[in-house]
Order: sequence, then C-alpha cells, then structure tokens
Amino acid sequence: MKILCAVKRVVDYNVKIRVKTDQSGVETSNVKFSMNPFDEIAVEEAVRLKEAGTATEIVVVSVGPTGCQETLRTALAIGADRAILVQTDVTTEPLAVAKVLKALVEKEAPGLVILGKQAIDDDCNQTGQMLAALLGWGQGTFASKVAPTGDAVAVTREIDGGLEVVSLKLPAVVTADLRLNEPRYASLPNIMKAKKKPLETVTPDSLGVDVTPRLKTVKVAEPAKRQAGIKVPDVATLVDKLKTEARVI
Repeated sequence: MKILCAVKRVVDYNVKIRVKTDQSGVETSNVKFSMNPFDEIAVEEAVRLKEAGTATEIVVVSVGPTGCQETLRTALAIGADRAILVQTDVTTEPLAVAKVLKALVEKEAPGLVILGKQAIDDDCNQTGQMLAALLGWGQGTFASKVAPTGDAVAVTREIDGGLEVVSLKLPAVVTADLRLNEPRYASLPNIMKAKKKPLETVTPDSLGVDVTPRLKTVKVAEPAKRQAGIKVPDVATLVDKLKTEARVI
C-alpha cells in the first residue's frame, strides 16, 4: 500500500510570533521555519506502518515556496521514500491545498492519505476534511491510533466525550492528533541519505489547480495585553466589582 503524507512549512513553534509594522500579517523575515508538528506526527505514523510491513512506499507532498524543500528533506530523513513540491509563492488556503492534494492523489493512487489535523500557523483544521469530501473517501479525523487490517483501517478518534473507533474502507483520509505517536529524531546518516532521495517539483498550473486566494486579510494585530489583577478586602467587594466593572454576573 502506498501512503501519501502532506506536510506544511510553518514558523517554528519555539519562535515568538511578531506582527508586521504595517499589520498586514506575521513577520517571517529572518525567522526559523520547520515542519508543522502535526504533520511530523503523520509522517512518523506512515514510517511506522512501513516498518510494520503494511506500507510499501511513502510519498510526502508540500505546497508552498522553494523553502519547502528543506521541510520535505526532513520528512525524507525521517523515512519517507520520495517527495513532491508543488511550488507557488501564493499564500495558499485550505481549499486550494485540498484541490492540489486531490490532483496528486489521482496521479499517485495511494491507498491511504495521512496529514496533520491542523497547522499551527492558521489553525484552520480544514484541509483533511475538504480532501476527503473532494475525493469521496472516508475520513478518520483527530486520530490517536491507526490500525490497518486488510482493505480497511480502524481509526481511534479523540472526541469531546472520550474516544471513538471508526472503521474506514480503504482508500481513506486520516488526520493525525497529538497523541498518535512521538516523532523520531532524524539521524545524521539518514539526513545525508535524504539528500539523494528524489524530490520532484511541479506547479499548481501543471496540476490544473487555481490557488488564487479567496480571502483578504484586512488587519492583523496582537492581542491586548492582560491587565494586572487587584486584591479586594472581602467577598462583598468582589461581588460588587464583578457586577459593576467586569459585568460577568
């Protein structure tokens, strides 16, 4: 079974986010980028499935600028077999990415698509669901366990009430949650080997997909600073302030 993994290049989770002075977006100049953590979990799960003999090939895909090659090389170092970069300098939205992935799925014909449940930069949590809808495939979102059996896969989902197990007929789309696994560190030998693994570059136009943004960002601003707390002498004063000042009761 071939597995296709989608990975996104995002500002590293350790970096303090700064808003541009013109409030047009987030500052990305001279900022460290890395693979979206949820996508890293997805790649790790695909590699584990291959190590278990369930998968035969892992293809990683990223949509974005030339810098995404570094992210794809990281996925190759973790254990993916080959990579595809859909190169575009346009800021892509979830629906556009889902359409690109649909075109690649039709080309590559994987038995399973695994991607992170959401990206830590926009927190949309939409691409996996949109891709499943476009393909007409079953979907297992927020997966904390993936167990393929024959022509089906059992996905344990994390929901508000606890855990839910769904059985999906392959091919299917699975989105990885935080507790699915703990990604491995890429060893130096594997990093060197990743440089020799195939990385194909295509464009959205060659796939017949229009990635022109449909949304317009009006303004980006930092959240208001939290005000300092105060001490009150008694419960009556506290209740009075909650009623008159905070207006929460």
